Amino acid sequence: MGKLVALTLLGASLALIGQRLVTFRQRIFTSRDVDPVEPQKCQLVEGLEAGSEDIDILPSGLAFISTGLKYPGLPKSVPDEPGYIFLMDMNEKNPQAQALDISDGFDKASFNPHGISTFIDKDHAVYLYVVNHPHMKSTVEIFKFEEKQRSLIHLKTITHELLESVNDIVVVGPEQFYATRDHYFSKFFLRLIEMILDFQWTYVLFYSPKEVKVVAKGFSSANGITISPDKKYIYVADVTAQNIHVMKKHDNWDLTPLKVIQLATFVDNLTIDPATEDILAGCHPNAKKLLNYNPENPPGSEVLRIENVLSEHPRISTVYANDGSVLQGSTVASVYKKKLLIGTIFHKTLYCEF
Repeated sequence: MGKLVALTLLGASLALIGQRLVTFRQRIFTSRDVDPVEPQKCQLVEGLEAGSEDIDILPSGLAFISTGLKYPGLPKSVPDEPGYIFLMDMNEKNPQAQALDISDGFDKASFNPHGISTFIDKDHAVYLYVVNHPHMKSTVEIFKFEEKQRSLIHLKTITHELLESVNDIVVVGPEQFYATRDHYFSKFFLRLIEMILDFQWTYVLFYSPKEVKVVAKGFSSANGITISPDKKYIYVADVTAQNIHVMKKHDNWDLTPLKVIQLATFVDNLTIDPATEDILAGCHPNAKKLLNYNPENPPGSEVLRIENVLSEHPRISTVYANDGSVLQGSTVASVYKKKLLIGTIFHKTLYCEF
């Protein structure tokens, strides 16, 4: 009897794994072609050939750009070089990217920047928070931006047992932020199993010097995160589930799920258009090409705009789409007035006017 029960359980487990594997292949190993959509005036940004994982633009028009990310399972554009933070002034007629100097005392050689977020205090000082993966671990680095010197002063490194496999961050106060965890496991093989079986063990956490806690669970792979202009709602991209979660923020920093917006594309980082309050999402239309990179048949890029986010039927439109001939593997799009920056995970960055 015991053997029969064991065989039954084994058969059921294998059937479940087989079903999850089929679902995973259908979801991940797809390659959707996109119809080209491009603003009339676009140009590639020199000096950002190592990708631009995340972009955050200040109200003044100064754009911070994280570059050179090394991420398990994805191609490395510059494997032997550290990452950098670049700056662009979007007010200039032909803005150029400039690498920011970082103060001594910070380990620049292992700098591996991922998601970024800015914070402006009551004295108008600007702070840049950077998700960093030195030696493939996860920390959050706090820098003070010195505009005249075009430099970053390193102030603090934040570590915590919940800050594992951190992807993106949105700052909500002095040393207060929400962050996403995109994988539960650190080893690539276990991450692959995690994705195939769709464990949904990733989460959003809240960090402050007084309290660190998980505030939202059940994501397949929590990725980009941002906050609404009125500071009432948090938006989280679940990349492998191909959707955006809208959550209400409470005074105790907890989050309540309100709705999920399905996008039918692999959504990465999220930003807000300050003029319209729409969400801009950098997306991957063909995950198969992204995971099995071939320069002769590269992955495409896609940027979506989500209008009326809180309505019953948000409007979704395409801002940019390319088959990979110009941009490969778009991660983020950020807008300032009528100017747009589109970044990629391991390729070039595009500047457009519209």
